[in-house]
Amino acid sequence: MKIAVITGASSGLGKEYAFAVSRLRPDIEEIWLIARREEKLLDVASNLSKRSRILSLDITKDSAIEEYKGLLETEKAEVCLLVNNAGYGKLGYFDELSAEDNAGMIRLNCEALTVMTNVTLPYMKEKSEIINTCSIASFAPNSRMAVYSSTKAFVMSFSRALRDELKSKGINVLAVCPGPMETEFLSLAGIEKGTSKTFDTLPRDNAQRVAEHSLKASQQQKAVYCDHFFYKFYRVVAKILPTSLVMKMAKT
Repeated sequence: MKIAVITGASSGLGKEYAFAVSRLRPDIEEIWLIARREEKLLDVASNLSKRSRILSLDITKDSAIEEYKGLLETEKAEVCLLVNNAGYGKLGYFDELSAEDNAGMIRLNCEALTVMTNVTLPYMKEKSEIINTCSIASFAPNSRMAVYSSTKAFVMSFSRALRDELKSKGINVLAVCPGPMETEFLSLAGIEKGTSKTFDTLPRDNAQRVAEHSLKASQQQKAVYCDHFFYKFYRVVAKILPTSLVMKMAKT
């Protein structure tokens, strides 16, 4: 059975990935939707044209990973696509955020993504794909998002290195780097209008477009995907200019 696995599938970009896979990937027979909120997953599943499986799991927990691992083995699944989309951020100075939030970002954005990839890889064959939701925050350190931008720098570095390692197996790894989107992420991160002049002025990416276009980029064996021209330009600038200057430009 050829499947797609999507974490953080209950809302926002993860939900749009589920819809896009359902529409654009005829090779995939079943979509596994993973997130903590079962009722949200059921709502997403009810709007898919493909068969789906609801996995209400907190992937930062060892027990959840063991359950997922057992299901892969029981089903003898062939994972054609893994979308590591689960993640969150918090806006605020490091010493003003709780230790729980700072550690939680690392656990979900870095550790859980790494473990999910590790557990899934044995069930992936040639021409399979891994899509990691990264961020424009990976291009340079961001004040008031010190931990979040650092976790996304990890995702970028991990994705690029893993892509190189898996070339011989014919498995592509794509890092997707969206800018702000009108999803739950902003409110959960504490980014409301007026809390950051930078976020107030940045152009918004469209979650549906990001999902659809990044899926196509993945099939084209791309390494990194940015949707908006502004963010493609920012990525180039961040490579050329001194980090201290880019940090001032991107100050949140």
